[in-house]
Amino acid sequence: MGSSDSTQEAVDGALHCSAILPVIFGIICFLGIMGNCIVLYTIMKKTKCRAKQTVPDIFILNLSIVDLLFLLGMPFLIHQLLGNGSWHFGATMCTVITALDSNSQIVSTYILTAMTLDRYLAVVHPIRFNYIRTSCVAALVIGLVWALSLLTIIPVWLYAGLMPLPDGLVACALLLPNPVTDTYWFTLYQFFLAFAVPLVIICLVFFKILQHMATSVAPLPPRSLRVRTRKVTRMAVAICLAFFTCWAPYYILQLVHLGVQKPSLAFSYAYNIAISMGYANSCINPYLYIILSETFKRQFLRAVRPVNRKFRVNPSTTEGGSVSVRMVPEGAQQEPAPEEMRASNLAPE
Repeated sequence: MGSSDSTQEAVDGALHCSAILPVIFGIICFLGIMGNCIVLYTIMKKTKCRAKQTVPDIFILNLSIVDLLFLLGMPFLIHQLLGNGSWHFGATMCTVITALDSNSQIVSTYILTAMTLDRYLAVVHPIRFNYIRTSCVAALVIGLVWALSLLTIIPVWLYAGLMPLPDGLVACALLLPNPVTDTYWFTLYQFFLAFAVPLVIICLVFFKILQHMATSVAPLPPRSLRVRTRKVTRMAVAICLAFFTCWAPYYILQLVHLGVQKPSLAFSYAYNIAISMGYANSCINPYLYIILSETFKRQFLRAVRPVNRKFRVNPSTTEGGSVSVRMVPEGAQQEPAPEEMRASNLAPE
């Protein structure tokens, strides 16, 4: 009976990995690539129309690029799952995909950390450090983040390779020189650099932001700027929470795995769910932008509006003094405003 139960568990585990996980990963991959392409198209369209890119735009653009690169590696993972762990793309692609996967995790974390620090400057020191919050400085920070991440994943570049399997097949894996001790130190190395340290920094910075907002008595910037800053900060908080909520189970199980000699089937299920949540984070981000950012929604609608439509300015103004704008088809007859009708009646023939 014991042998029969363990055999059934092995069959259930194989079915889970070879059938259910590829479907979940396929859905995440499709929705994530579609969402991040929408974000990239919207921001690039805005730039093409010569609208100035803001600092949050630069961070969101690069975060979407990282998420897209991360998701583009998923088809290889799905193929590996369907092949019961075998790898058919060669040693070079194994190294590239493994490094891309690790690099994307770290770059995402560092970009979120930089975005949080930018929120701190925008909320706590909106005038004093305004000269730092420029597009050039943001692009320089992104470049440093990528360089730091590529240095961080040097062990992955060195040790990712092909591992022999039964029946002459091979698997793509991280082949550390001394698996027992090196796995322990590499797991801790990855946990602290890619998760724990950025999490502490982000939590401290957001605590300072909340503390400032609760106790500030200094003169405030104009109301419109305050409203926009608050909305962007809310979106940054949501993105950071989503990231750490999705990735926390993975890193926690990585630490637990160090003390588990023979993982049970339940642990394998939990580990696969944690991996799915990590990939799902790259799928969630673009939809957070769409839901939480009214500015992004307007930019997206502008980017996809039909070419035969254009904006016309109505000479009447709203109560706040702003000119009302409406979109009408080109060549369509515009109905005159009441003021225009009265003016034409008073005008001499």
